[in-house]
Amino acid sequence: MPFSTLLTAELASEFKNTRKILERLPDSQGEFRPHDKSMPLGKLAGHVAQLPSFMSIILTTPAYDFGKTKSPSLVFESAGQIAAAFDELATKAQSDLAGTSDEAFEEIWKLTYNDQPIFSGTRFHAYRLMGINHMIHHRAQLGVYLRLLNQPVPGLYGPSADDKMGF
Repeated sequence: MPFSTLLTAELASEFKNTRKILERLPDSQGEFRPHDKSMPLGKLAGHVAQLPSFMSIILTTPAYDFGKTKSPSLVFESAGQIAAAFDELATKAQSDLAGTSDEAFEEIWKLTYNDQPIFSGTRFHAYRLMGINHMIHHRAQLGVYLRLLNQPVPGLYGPSADDKMGF
């Protein structure tokens, strides 16, 4: 079975879970940060919402240099706005995944910053590590932000403490 086929269901599930978090973010808390070293909620939400575009970059280019290519940040206005932006980018990422051959997944993909190496490995590894796993990592941070703001945290792989399961 092709890698893209194996990854399609996983990506759909992770996108669904990510959207659950994004749609619960409180509109009025964009500047909230749990610690001085933490990213504000709005900036983190924008980053999470834009990660599907990075997945597309991994799937459709041989390399990416953060120092030479500037992507505009997605500004957090509301949970609905950020979730809609995520949906649009997620749709493209799913399409790009469907069009990626096994041979392309086995090619070397490189990430640099002003020509300084950050990552070099198979496109498959880059996609899993810097695409899916990266999104899951930051989504979990947003889950902590929700908890600290006394907002209900959605169940992702099963019920959360806020879900009612009849017991």
